[in-house]
Amino acid sequence: MTGTALDALASTGLDHRVIRHGPVRSLAEAAAARGVEIPDVVKTIVVRRGDDDFLFVLVPGDRVISWPKLRALLGVSRLSMPDASEAKAATGYERGTITPYGSLKPWPVIADERLRGREITLGAGEHGVAVAVDADAAVAGLAGTFADVTDPEPTR
Repeated sequence: MTGTALDALASTGLDHRVIRHGPVRSLAEAAAARGVEIPDVVKTIVVRRGDDDFLFVLVPGDRVISWPKLRALLGVSRLSMPDASEAKAATGYERGTITPYGSLKPWPVIADERLRGREITLGAGEHGVAVAVDADAAVAGLAGTFADVTDPEPTR
C-alpha cells in the first residue's frame, strides 16, 4: 500500500507536509520525531459498529476514546475495536499506519473537538511516515464531524 495514503491526500488538494521520521516506539518518540507536542500526534482508531460497518475516530495523542460518549453520539449501545487483521481488511493499512486517506472504503470520520483550530499529524499509511495538516480543513475534506469523544489518558 506504499504511497496510497499520500496519493489520496495529494488528490484532495489539501495543504499538507510529509514527515519521514523512521521508526518510533512511543507517542513521545513520535512527537519528538515529528517536531510537535504529544496532543498533536493524532491516533486514527478504527471502530466497529457492526458487520462490515466501521468508522475512524481521530484522537489526540494524550487522550483515549470515551466509549460512553462515542456510543451516545452514534446512538448505539455497542461498539468494539477490530483486531489487527480485521482493521487491515477494513482499511488496507496495518495498525500504526492507519489513516482515513486512501482507505479501502471511505468510512465516516469523527474527530475529537480538541483538534479544532490546530495543525495535527496523522499516520500516512506506512511506518515512519506522517503528514501534518490543518485539522479543520482535513476533517471538512473527509466530510467528518467534530465531537467530544475522548477522555484524558489515564495515569499509570
